[in-house]
Amino acid sequence: MADFDKYRQYGAALTELLSMPTAPLALKLLKTEEEIQPGAVRPKKDRQVHYSLCQVFALARREGLAFAMFREDHWCWAPLIAFGLVEFHEEHESYPIVSRYLGIADEEAAKKFLRNFPRLEYGQYAGLVVGPLTKANYEPDIILIYTDSYQLKKLLLAVKSKRGELVTSTFDAIDSCVYSTIPVLKNGEYRITFPDPGDIERALAEDGEIIFSLPKDRLDEIISGLEFLSSIGMGKWQRAEKIEPDHPRPPFYRELFRIWGLDTEDES
Repeated sequence: MADFDKYRQYGAALTELLSMPTAPLALKLLKTEEEIQPGAVRPKKDRQVHYSLCQVFALARREGLAFAMFREDHWCWAPLIAFGLVEFHEEHESYPIVSRYLGIADEEAAKKFLRNFPRLEYGQYAGLVVGPLTKANYEPDIILIYTDSYQLKKLLLAVKSKRGELVTSTFDAIDSCVYSTIPVLKNGEYRITFPDPGDIERALAEDGEIIFSLPKDRLDEIISGLEFLSSIGMGKWQRAEKIEPDHPRPPFYRELFRIWGLDTEDES
């Protein structure tokens, strides 16, 4: 079995286990244009257009297309810096333009923020390819899943069931294409990111969508966790029609309350 066949199966499993309306995304970094996978769209070369990276994510997950994005294909500043496709440092002329855009009142605070902005080394990679995991003909570096809160809860429980740990993230209101990718590429950990205003205004992100990112090496773990939850009946919740006192409880609740000398009348 080719490696990408395995990843397609992962994509199908995630789609089924989470009942996903759009495809999980497979992102791979590219060092040269020769690494572009067959069938991937080059926006400027193939369509004579530019896209913001959030738009490419949307087209890939909604329309099943793969895109190869190099510096000339982008239409947003943040991924150009984050993926190391342009030069950017305090002595560079683009630096004060970005620092003014951030909306941070204190100049030194803005500079400190930019020093810590997630990014890869300039020139380390030439571009990236992103497409639906269910159709991947390449081995991805990371996976991005646009979830709702219901699906996200299942993913968080899946991580907890396998590792006995919680997912931690830091949050910003903008630059979701950066925060959902670069930290995961660098530290190999799960991450939660809120789609930013650009993702909503330009890329059709739905109200309530949340991005869950993971490195490819955690796919086995997350799918195994989701399958475990399904086997024990967790991850299926039904919304209450009203607030009901003395509501039905699982047996272990009642056993704990018995040990603690509290009421267990709901046993009937």
